[in-house]
Amino acid sequence: MYRPDRSSRNIFRELEEKNVWHLAEKIYHKYKVKWRGPEIDIYIFPAASGGLFSRNIGKSGVSFKKMLFLFLPPNIDEKELEALFVHEYHHSSRINRQKKNLEDYTLLDSIILEGLAEHAVELHCGKKYRGKWCTLYSREEIEQFWKKILKNHLNATKEERIHQKLLYGEKPYPHLLGYAAGYEIIKVYKEIKSYSTKTSFTAPSEYFVNQTIFNLDI
Repeated sequence: MYRPDRSSRNIFRELEEKNVWHLAEKIYHKYKVKWRGPEIDIYIFPAASGGLFSRNIGKSGVSFKKMLFLFLPPNIDEKELEALFVHEYHHSSRINRQKKNLEDYTLLDSIILEGLAEHAVELHCGKKYRGKWCTLYSREEIEQFWKKILKNHLNATKEERIHQKLLYGEKPYPHLLGYAAGYEIIKVYKEIKSYSTKTSFTAPSEYFVNQTIFNLDI
């Protein structure tokens, strides 16, 4: 994500000129108040071009309980920055309110984590700012992937290779499979159940699945 070379130094200077650190701080305080979110440290680095999680211009992020990292391209605008921050800060907020260590997260936990974060982006920033994985597959395709692939590995932990392969959709699995499934599961949940930001932080992963057609008893 970050390679300290001449190009990254140039991007850093451009980000400085755009006052990105100030913008990120403003966005952080907005959602910290709105969500009663956790106090965290935020680190910003120049982005490498492209990348697995890039939405369309190379930005990406990584979240933990007490910190998050943003990797930004020079041409990012404030709304794109907000969308990326919302996704990552939702992760941190949910992780802080779940009674589970991050290293103990299962594939199911990771799928739901990603789905909830992207629905937060859709709610606060608009559909235009969703990740590309939200529209990669139809609901029917996600249902089939769930039954034939994902359901058999939902308890896989982060230490197991299959967890990453299915979440990110590494070959031979469909691209960004876990991300796409997470978005669709939460979409179905919102169609049939009452949804709130508080629920998105506090409810266990199994709750969102068992309320929908993507249940754990098929």
